[in-house]
Amino acid sequence: MDVEKREQPIGVFDSGLGGISVLRACVELLPREDFLFFGDSANAPYGEKTLEQVRSLTVQSIDGLLAQGVKAVVVACNTATSAAIGLLRERHPAVPIIGIEPAVKPAAQARDSSSVIVMATPLTIHEDKYQKLAAAFRDQANVISLPCKGLAEMVEKGILEGPELDAYLQELLLPFRYCSVEYIVLGCTHYPFVRRAIRKNFGRPVEIIDGSGGTARQLKRQLAARELLTTRRGHGSVVFRNSDPDKLPMSRALFQMEY
Repeated sequence: MDVEKREQPIGVFDSGLGGISVLRACVELLPREDFLFFGDSANAPYGEKTLEQVRSLTVQSIDGLLAQGVKAVVVACNTATSAAIGLLRERHPAVPIIGIEPAVKPAAQARDSSSVIVMATPLTIHEDKYQKLAAAFRDQANVISLPCKGLAEMVEKGILEGPELDAYLQELLLPFRYCSVEYIVLGCTHYPFVRRAIRKNFGRPVEIIDGSGGTARQLKRQLAARELLTTRRGHGSVVFRNSDPDKLPMSRALFQMEY
C-alpha cells in the first residue's frame, strides 16, 4: 500500500453549501482525516437544472478535486448522486466514490411508521434512482415524495429562519399536517440547516432524519477496505473552496452551526 496516499485528503463535493452537513458527519466519524470541500455555488441550485447540465457540472467538479490529489470523493449532493454517480465510477474505477441517497429505508422500516414524507429537489424526485428507492419501500410505508422547489436556493442565500422561510414551509407542509406522518426524510443536503424551521412549521411532533450519517459510515468502510485510512495522530484539517468565493465565510459558519 502506498503510505503517502493514505495521508491525502478526502474530497467532498456539493452543488453549493448543503453538503457541509455531510462533511460534518464525515469529520465527526473520521476526525484524523484531512478534508477538502468544494461547493459549486456559482451554479447552484442543481435540483432545478436538466440532467445533462447536472452531469456535466458534477463531472467537472469531481475531476477538479481528483486533480488536487484527493484519495476518495464524497458526492454530498442527492441530485448529483442521482444524476451522475454511475458515470463517475465508470470514469474513475480506482477511486472510492461515495454518494448519498434519501434515508427512506430507516424511516419506512421504523416500527411506528405509516407515512413518510421525503423532501427533495424536483430533479432528485424525478430521477429513476430515487423512484426505485421509494418504490422498494412502498409496501412498508406510504412514501410521499414532496418536491421543494426553491428551498435549497434559500439556504444558499443564508435564509435559515424568518418570515419568508416560515411562509414557504407552511404552504408546503400544511396539506400533510393532519396526516399520519411520523417521519420526514430530508432528501437534499441543504435541508438539515433548516431542520428547526421545518419542525416548527410542520406544527406537530415529527421525526426528521437525513442520510449524512450513513454516507459517513460508508466512506469509512470504503477507506478501510482499501487500506486508505490515515495513520496520523491528532485532528486533521478542513479546507473550504467554492466556485463563488463570496460563499466561503458562510461555508465556515455553516460548518460550526448548531442545528
